[in-house]
Order: sequence, then structure tokens, then C-alpha cells
Amino acid sequence: MRIGVVVGSVRKGRRGESVAAWVADAAKQREGVEVSIVDLAEFGVPILDAETLPMLAGKSYEDAGTQAWSDAIDECDAYVFVTPEYNHGVPGAFKNAVDSLGPEWVGKTVAFVSYGADGGVRATEQWRQIMVNFQMYDVRGFVALGLFSDFDESGFAPLERRTGELEAMLDQLTSLTEKLAA
Repeated sequence: MRIGVVVGSVRKGRRGESVAAWVADAAKQREGVEVSIVDLAEFGVPILDAETLPMLAGKSYEDAGTQAWSDAIDECDAYVFVTPEYNHGVPGAFKNAVDSLGPEWVGKTVAFVSYGADGGVRATEQWRQIMVNFQMYDVRGFVALGLFSDFDESGFAPLERRTGELEAMLDQLTSLTEKLAA
């Protein structure tokens, strides 16, 4: 099983990279699991303006950045979205990148690690609604990191209990992904 840990922020000074590394390190400890960090900022996905709807594009896109994004997403069986919460919602660039693809997402599993002033929980709830349109299966467990509790002057410093939350979420993600593959 290949899990893609998706860094969903493209901002300078973002916190998602260190969170994604933490998630990836934990996921790599699992037998039979390969992990890749898929950093949205590396792809330069443009604003969706293609005439062909992504769901009908056959995983073939005119823009090279979108095609590379498609290829990276398509090779994964499951995802952990590392998502900030911007203005009580999902980040615009991340939403655009998700919307720029179609069949790459369909029928796969997803989990969420969010961060923000209140743990990013509103972004996670919005992502759950969005993923339904792609017939994706989201797991109940998630990790909500607080900007004032899980980060300090030196960077990412998760509370002790976050490790257990992450392990429970990964248990659910790998179990569901295995069941759907069977």
C-alpha cells in the first residue's frame, strides 16, 4: 500500500512540511506501507481553467504542473491530507489542486491532519464534504494541531497525546484501504 502524505499549503513560512515529515515517519513504521510526501508547492498547479472537465480528461492534462500532480496523486492508494485552516476553511490553492484532478481520487481512502488557531477542524470538516464528490472514503480519526499548543518558537512540537491520535488514525486508514482493496 502506498500512502501519499499531501502537504496542502503553498505559503512561504508554512508549517505543513514539518507536520508531513512527522506523519510520514510514523506511516513508514508500518509493515507493507510505502510513503511518499507529495508537496503541492512543488507542482505549480495553475488555477483550473481547462475547457475539459478534469473527471473527463482521462488523467491527461495540458499543463505540465497539473500532469505531474496527477501522476504523483495517481500512484497512491491512500492519502493523508496535511491541511491548514485559512479563514475558517480549506486553503484555496489546495482546493484548486484537488479540483484540477478527477479519477485519480475516485474510490480511494483519505485521512486528515489539520492545523490552525483552533486545530484546523473546520478545514477537516469541509474536506470531508468535498471528498464525498470523488467517492472517497474518509476515516473518522484525525489529528487537529493547535498553532498555540503544538508549535513553539523552534517549530513543530506536538503534544505527547498527538502520537497516539496519529497512530489511531493511521490504523483506520490502513485497515480501510486494505478492506477496499480486497
